[in-house]
Amino acid sequence: MKKNILLIGGSYGIGLELAKKLSKDNQVFVASRSNENLSGLEVTHIPFNALTEDISEKAIPEKLDGFVYCPGSINLKPFKTMGVETIKNDMEINFIGLAKTVKSIINKMNEGSSMVFFSTVAVGTGMPFHTSVSAAKGAIEGFARALAAEYAPKVRVNVIAPSLVDTPLSERLLSNDKKKEMMSARHPMKRVGNTADIANMASFLLDSNNSWITGQVIGVDGGMSSLNIS
Repeated sequence: MKKNILLIGGSYGIGLELAKKLSKDNQVFVASRSNENLSGLEVTHIPFNALTEDISEKAIPEKLDGFVYCPGSINLKPFKTMGVETIKNDMEINFIGLAKTVKSIINKMNEGSSMVFFSTVAVGTGMPFHTSVSAAKGAIEGFARALAAEYAPKVRVNVIAPSLVDTPLSERLLSNDKKKEMMSARHPMKRVGNTADIANMASFLLDSNNSWITGQVIGVDGGMSSLNIS
C-alpha cells in the first residue's frame, strides 16, 4: 500500500526534487502557493500559503505517514543594517509557519511516521551575516528535538542542515560562474550542493527502514560543518 506523504512547498528546488523522487512509490500531496513545475508528476496539488492559511482546512488525508516542511529564506545581511522586520519575517516563514502546520496535522500522523524539517549549517557553525536565518533555523532544531522526544516512539522527527544548495532560493548567491567558483571552493567537496543531495537524505529519513533515527540534526553540507581545509 502506498504511503501518504505531505510536502509543504514542492514546486521548486529541494521540495520539487523530493516530490519527483517520492511520487514513484507513494501518494504525495504538495501543499504550496504554486503548482508550477508539477505538471506530469503523479502528485496531488493543494493550494496553500503556510503564512496565512491553516492546513487542516484543506483536503488532506485523514492519516499521514510522512511530512516535510520546505519553505525557507536566505537573508544574509550585516546585523547593524538589518531591520527587525527581516528577523520577524524569517521567523514567520521558517519557524512559525512550520509550528503552526505541525500543530494542525500532528494527530494525523500514523504510528511509525516520519517528519523532516530543514535547518542550515550556519546554526552549528557561526557565520557572519547569518544572524536572522540562524536564529530562525535554530528554533527549528530545538523544536524538532523536543517534538521527537514528546512523540516517540509513534512519530520520528529529524532535521537536515544543508550548506549552500543550488536552488531558486540561493539564485542571488550563485548568479554567475565566479560566485559559483568561490562558493564551491569554500567546501571540502569543492562544490555547492544540488537538490538531489538534500532530497536523497529527506527520502532516507522518511523511509520506515530507517526507523531508529529520530531527534537528529544531520549535516548534508559538503563537509562544511566538520572539516577545516584552510
